[in-house]
Amino acid sequence: MIVSVASGKGGTGKTTVSASLTAVWEKPVVAVDLDVEEPNLHLFLLPDIEETTTAYLEIPVVDESKCTYCGACSELCQFKAISAMGSVVLTFPEMCHGCGGCIAICPEKALSPGRRELGVISRGRAGRAEFLMGRLRVGEAMSPPFMRQVKNRLDDMIAQNGYDAILDAPPGVSCPAVNAVIDSDVIVLVTEPTPFGFYDFKLAWEAFTPLGKPMGVVVNRAGIGNDEVYRFCREKRLPLLAEIPFDRRIAEAYARGRVIADLSPELRRTFESIRSGIVGLAGEISGKEAANA
Repeated sequence: MIVSVASGKGGTGKTTVSASLTAVWEKPVVAVDLDVEEPNLHLFLLPDIEETTTAYLEIPVVDESKCTYCGACSELCQFKAISAMGSVVLTFPEMCHGCGGCIAICPEKALSPGRRELGVISRGRAGRAEFLMGRLRVGEAMSPPFMRQVKNRLDDMIAQNGYDAILDAPPGVSCPAVNAVIDSDVIVLVTEPTPFGFYDFKLAWEAFTPLGKPMGVVVNRAGIGNDEVYRFCREKRLPLLAEIPFDRRIAEAYARGRVIADLSPELRRTFESIRSGIVGLAGEISGKEAANA
């Protein structure tokens, strides 16, 4: 089972929930930081990194001695990462999405595969859990291709060892966030009961609902704001998995990089309840699929 922990905006407690779910997960699990632009799950889980590899994106390299400047590559590329103008071929590696179409279509075989660095992928262990993290190269704009490479590594780990996975997704509802949750079995939306939190929470629900994934809600900093989140969840029949109280002790523990499920037996039971709710959501979907088979 793959569980994505997502949020409509940053700062709602998504990483807090991801770290604590990892701590209480009963089955062998991989904690994955897919917030590749600003990964911080490692600050809480403190993994021992055992392997770091560089991820690359394939880009075209032009051999102008073979090029006839027909423009086929330029016509194909919707991102205009390659352009034939007169007797000059220009490439713009930072705009390339790495599809390889220009290389395949070139009639003179004047294009060959090159590469540019996307970022680094780190793998290790954090206590009982496996740990996987992507860190995007500074200045790199193409996070989805890099995230797919991180997810490919995760797929290999799951196939080889049968792990469950908890994904700390990027905040928001843009391409990186959707790319993170699209293969999940369950999406956990973390929000806070404030007007800003509720607004972005609705955006996340609207963005992820077409994916057809079961979703549950964790309300962090419960006790502040208003009841709009709760009314929306009742209206849309979104299960409320748990509330995390607005508590100074939790804020202090977070600031020190602690896993809050370890703060008290009560908080541990809260995250065990979230875990049970997630398993229940996954089971409901499996039951429906079996009934429709």
